[in-house]
Amino acid sequence: MAEKQEQKCGVKLEPHQVIRRPLVTEKGMHASERWNAYSFEVHPMATKDDIRRAVEELWDVRVDSVRTQNRKGKPRRHRMGWGRTRNWKKAIVKLHEEDRIAFF
Repeated sequence: MAEKQEQKCGVKLEPHQVIRRPLVTEKGMHASERWNAYSFEVHPMATKDDIRRAVEELWDVRVDSVRTQNRKGKPRRHRMGWGRTRNWKKAIVKLHEEDRIAFF
């Protein structure tokens, strides 16, 4: 299935390109402690298979499931005018019960 996605968009993303940054928030840390689920900002063109492969390669863990969200940018004021924050993609990755990721 990953080969079909490569052919469709014409871009093959490396693992360090797929995962942009971990989302370290209060809600995310609670989810990681309680359900062993970690949140990441990911490349907008990344598929669930790309995200699974990237997390498994970068942190050497086993991934159970991947959920994604496309987040819309919000309107923000800047001086005299209005602008928008950018749209971004969020992934919530649930790991095998024996695996953990330590960000600190």
